Amino acid sequence: MTRTAEWRMGLVLVEEDGTTKARVVLDTGTTTYTGHGVARCNPQDLDIPEIGDELAASRAMKDLASKLMREANRDLESVGAGPDTVTAPPYGWPGAAT
Repeated sequence: MTRTAEWRMGLVLVEEDGTTKARVVLDTGTTTYTGHGVARCNPQDLDIPEIGDELAASRAMKDLASKLMREANRDLESVGAGPDTVTAPPYGWPGAAT
């Protein structure tokens, strides 16, 4: 089966008084997801707006990705394909904890 979908995404950056705020919106056509990110310039650092933009945007996209992953996990669980509940021990031989 071949399927093509187009999702639209927009990113808005606002800088004010050494703080950059980012909002990213993903529109799937049926659902809209929004992520937020903030970056603050340390008073001792040079004020380079591009760095604030990059940090705030990446944090907003990370927030959006986290929300999208939670939604995917809920959808998987609703069809009986939830996450693996068996976890390996944090160290040592795999069979040593049993």
